[in-house]
Amino acid sequence: MGYTMRTVTTILGAIAILAGFPCVELHAASLDQLSDLTGKAIAIVTLKGRDNFTSEYRYDVSIRNNSGDPLIGDSLVLVLDKITNLAGEDREALKNEPLLHRFEVLDQDGETDDGKPFFRIPGGSGPDLVPYSESRPATVRLRNKDYLAVFTPSFRILGLKRQPPKPKAPEPPRQIADNKSAINKLIQTLIKKGLITEEEAKAVLQP
Repeated sequence: MGYTMRTVTTILGAIAILAGFPCVELHAASLDQLSDLTGKAIAIVTLKGRDNFTSEYRYDVSIRNNSGDPLIGDSLVLVLDKITNLAGEDREALKNEPLLHRFEVLDQDGETDDGKPFFRIPGGSGPDLVPYSESRPATVRLRNKDYLAVFTPSFRILGLKRQPPKPKAPEPPRQIADNKSAINKLIQTLIKKGLITEEEAKAVLQP
């Protein structure tokens, strides 16, 4: 029976688990599972373009992790919290309505329960946004329905901190011996079938 590369990768992953090596977890969490990280992380907002004909503004918005904890990369979300005018006000003087309602938000990834647009941060080179590093930017496009001359978007940041791994309870000696025996048998089978080389097997089992 033939084996695909995906099958071989799965088998190698099983070897790593049996050997006790850590695995990376994915956290595509829903918004209600996320924490407010504003303050521990800040939004870096850069104006990238403006279309005077449509009154559209395009921003690159990235997240800088200002905390000492790694943040889970695929959990990070930018929430367009408010828009302020030149005087620093976020509501209209007469109607007392949020200025955000006067803008069309393009290509958003969704809305919070209170109707705020949000954008997910693109994945980076690793699973986490490590301390004092900056994420890849999300593109935020705003169209001003009333052609207001000057305004500033403000963002909240939602996400999850990476929790440190829990220490494993020591395995009994008999269980350790059984695991080693199972690993060695599996490796020898893969080598005999020509699915991996001895060097590849050694590389997988290196701590």
